[in-house]
Amino acid sequence: MTASRDSRPASQRIADDLRAAIDAGEIGPGEKLPTTKMLVAKYGVTAETVRQAVIRLKAAGVVTSRQGGGVYARALPPLKRLGIQRYDKARWRDRGEVAFIADRVASGREYNRNDQTQVVSRVPASRAIASGLGVPEGTEVVSRARLVKEGGTPTHMLTSFYKIQHVEGTRLEDSTPGPAGSGGGFGVFLELGLEPHQMTEELYARMPTPAEAAQLELPAGEPVMVLHRTTYTADGTVIEYAIGVHAASRFAWEYNFLIPDSAEAKGEATNAE
Repeated sequence: MTASRDSRPASQRIADDLRAAIDAGEIGPGEKLPTTKMLVAKYGVTAETVRQAVIRLKAAGVVTSRQGGGVYARALPPLKRLGIQRYDKARWRDRGEVAFIADRVASGREYNRNDQTQVVSRVPASRAIASGLGVPEGTEVVSRARLVKEGGTPTHMLTSFYKIQHVEGTRLEDSTPGPAGSGGGFGVFLELGLEPHQMTEELYARMPTPAEAAQLELPAGEPVMVLHRTTYTADGTVIEYAIGVHAASRFAWEYNFLIPDSAEAKGEATNAE
């Protein structure tokens, strides 16, 4: 049987091959890609075709150019974005380690507390924010919009919304760079007697808005991962509704949890009866 002909444009085929080599570790982080001359000889194409392949890789955020010549694989692998472990109470309550720092520690990466900056304001609650906080639409709430960077490059944005009566006059209304003291926002709520106890997160991918792409310095065509997070106290009081926008190529999402067994729990309840 004759092999089917590859219908991809040559530039796409070259870009796909190079990306596969990077993903497999054959071209390591920060390592230089084969030269244009080498790729022209290997694939039997023109230098312009190779240039178009490199443009595709740059648009995907996979490679970068350096002054002095050459194209290199992205120097840093994606950050681990921990799941439930990033909210472990021992991290923020006992060690004062906020979530973005927990991710850096888990990734073996350096961090500066001033990697996080924020703008704090009071805004009328949109329909989504009102629903998240359990307040009437249009209610004035506190907005704390954070931008987090690594080595000067933005990784994500996270905007938390709070009821004014919960955070008025606290460190959560302070726009000073860095987390809101030891333990960040969760540490503030602990001090207020509103200890975070339960959380709901929703995740989905979409293309960024022009403003998001500019603020996160995204290459053309890169999607974002959007996070909606609601935080509750033990008695079910909502203390935070947050919306995060993450550069998709800069994170690897990691979850580690016990597998629920609702049948076992049901059996225990039946036996108790």
